[in-house]
Amino acid sequence: MSKETIIYPGTFDPITNGHVDLVERASRLFDRVVVSIAHSQKKGPLFSLEERVALSEQCLSHLDNVEVRGFDILLTHFVQQQGARCVLRGLRAVADFEYEFQLANMNRAMNPEFESIFLTPSEHLSYISSSLVREIASLGGDITPFVPPPVAMALKERFSAPT
Repeated sequence: MSKETIIYPGTFDPITNGHVDLVERASRLFDRVVVSIAHSQKKGPLFSLEERVALSEQCLSHLDNVEVRGFDILLTHFVQQQGARCVLRGLRAVADFEYEFQLANMNRAMNPEFESIFLTPSEHLSYISSSLVREIASLGGDITPFVPPPVAMALKERFSAPT
């Protein structure tokens, strides 16, 4: 019998406490969770793919059934490579739903076996986004309530470095 695997794709630039919450909850529901970090140069990430993978590994190391992988191919192909058939997506607000619904249908059109599973973050984390965290950090604000300690340190170093 094969293990049930779910893929949690995103840019994770950087990983936040909201992401960690979803991964922890998914790790209780699935045998294997693969946090899949998209190369996503089009988005112009603050951290390189290697840095995002390393930070995510540090923040999720307490979960035995979670792996972190970078990828730069079509998500449907990556899901198949990992022996999975479903992805986890987080919905913070109603505004997320329309985009996620479109994405889920497009992925299923490319691969009829593809399923999207949606989880909402814990209420106290529902307003956190990577883009807001980056903005607060860039302006010298305290981001420690929103991200794991390794991420807070990396952001502090990134924005205190001479330009």
